[in-house]
Amino acid sequence: MGLNHGYGDFPGEADASRLLNHALDAGVTMLDTAALYGDGENERLVARAVGHRRREYTLASKCVLGMFDGKRGLDGRPEAIARTLDEALARLRTDHIDLYYLHRLDRNVPIEESVGALARAVEAGKIGAIGLSEMSAATIRRAHAVHPIAAIQTEFSPCVRNAEVAVFDACAELGIGFVAFSPVCRGLLAGAIKAADYPAGDLRGNLPRFTEPNLSHNLKLVARFDAVAADAGITPGQLALGWVLARHPFVVALPGTRNPAHLDENVAAASLSLSVATLAAVDAIFVPGALAGRRYLPAMHAQVDTELLPEEVA
Repeated sequence: MGLNHGYGDFPGEADASRLLNHALDAGVTMLDTAALYGDGENERLVARAVGHRRREYTLASKCVLGMFDGKRGLDGRPEAIARTLDEALARLRTDHIDLYYLHRLDRNVPIEESVGALARAVEAGKIGAIGLSEMSAATIRRAHAVHPIAAIQTEFSPCVRNAEVAVFDACAELGIGFVAFSPVCRGLLAGAIKAADYPAGDLRGNLPRFTEPNLSHNLKLVARFDAVAADAGITPGQLALGWVLARHPFVVALPGTRNPAHLDENVAAASLSLSVATLAAVDAIFVPGALAGRRYLPAMHAQVDTELLPEEVA
């Protein structure tokens, strides 16, 4: 996503292409894009940069959440999903997407109808498996009753633990993989944020926990987290990724980066084995309610179906 959506200050085409090829060379086996990212340009970038290496990675993309008449919105109607999928296949220059997600829940369309559209796409050979993003355990179960769901993608990190309310239980019960996006909390746990001085177009400038007065409070917690990483002899980003991967055997981390060195650092985290004491030290920092500020502003949060934490309900 970050190559041309969400965080501003995007790399040029040549640098983005080098990064994606370096990822494959380093052993990365899944690339995740979406119709929303750059209004389709991210999918085109993947095709241009690594389409010739298509057999080397699992390709994931998403539908429903996108840009409509220049505005971000949702359209989970079966006909809209079918159209978005065909457009994605064209942008990706392929006839098959391995894992295709409903990016968000369109509350105006029964989940059964949206999943039914993807089930027909599986039958047609256009996609290999169905995923859901930012959806609740109840929605997951309804969707799974229509067609087996392969993966749930939701924000998850030491800072963001909504999936622990009920989604992890649903994944364990139904045999569904969990893909943790923003596992380093949008850079907060990777040494990337010291002040609210984001480039133009960076979404963090509009997220409550990344702006003042909340950010100063949260950076104090991050300083404690950084100290735990230093004691363990690893980087903060690696500590965050190692913590995420240690939660459950069905959890996969999905870190994004625009920096080849950070990519190598992230890949190395996959082989870490953190001690019980280190994991407990992280948990002691990010106790319920420790982080100040909500994940999203109300308009964006309205598109998220994942359960709220007790402190968010309060």
